[in-house]
Amino acid sequence: MNVMEPSLTGLRVLREIAERGSFSAAAAELGYTQSAVSRQVAALERTAGVKLFDRRPGGVTLTAPGLTLLRYAVVALDAIAAAERELKGLPPEHGVVRIGTFPSAGALILPRALAALRRTHPGIRVTTREATTPALVRALRARTIDLAVLAARPPYRPLDDQTPRLECEPLLKTELLLAVLAGSALGSRAAVDLEELADQEWIASSSSAAEPMMGVWPGLPGRPRITHTARDWLTKLHLVAAGCGITTVPPGLAEAIPAGVRLVEVHGGPAEHRRVVLARLPGPRPPALAQIIQVLHREAARRPG
Repeated sequence: MNVMEPSLTGLRVLREIAERGSFSAAAAELGYTQSAVSRQVAALERTAGVKLFDRRPGGVTLTAPGLTLLRYAVVALDAIAAAERELKGLPPEHGVVRIGTFPSAGALILPRALAALRRTHPGIRVTTREATTPALVRALRARTIDLAVLAARPPYRPLDDQTPRLECEPLLKTELLLAVLAGSALGSRAAVDLEELADQEWIASSSSAAEPMMGVWPGLPGRPRITHTARDWLTKLHLVAAGCGITTVPPGLAEAIPAGVRLVEVHGGPAEHRRVVLARLPGPRPPALAQIIQVLHREAARRPG
């Protein structure tokens, strides 16, 4: 009888690749060379007797057997981590919920929800991390986060093509707005026409095949003139206040708008609806996670979309 005996290093490499989406990114995070990571993957696949990854031009994804092994690898690695804490005399980590968020979630809802949670459930500890949607989806699959707060735009497709399908529930519905310099030609009105934006200078985030550009109005006629790139929303807004260009924002950021910036509507095209959704792996909800989801929904209902 053949017994599968993967190494702990191999399991750590498996989880890191699943989360990072590439051998090179996993190697950088673990402090290994890429060839060392490739050797660990080859040894793990020999031990398992199955192919664990599909190699694609944009990176790698787990096969169905890879997802199965990952599910058990996470349990084993978490158990080892718990044993290490106990051997060192450290208390076990109970009630910790790990949340991943898209960049503007901090301004939209997260701080108020966490403040409410501390008042009502002080025993629950929450850690957060910010990343792109593809990175957060991989982190959910790798079980390094428990819940993801994601922004979605039409058409609302599944977050990935892997199984089991991630569970998603709507949290907020918003419409996109335009941030302009107050007192400028655009900022002197409550709404502007889409055609007026064709020759404007834009402040936007960089784009990739996995993550669309944010900051330029969708459906803008012609090629946008992007003069500044920034991922952080507050950086974009302060660049607008400095007269460096215009950018798009969700209305929930109104509380964070710096002086000298005004939000206006855009007419002449379809309404740009957005959703904020909660995503997680299917399965039972631990009490701490259930409480956080409940608080997020309650705080979302208290604010205007």
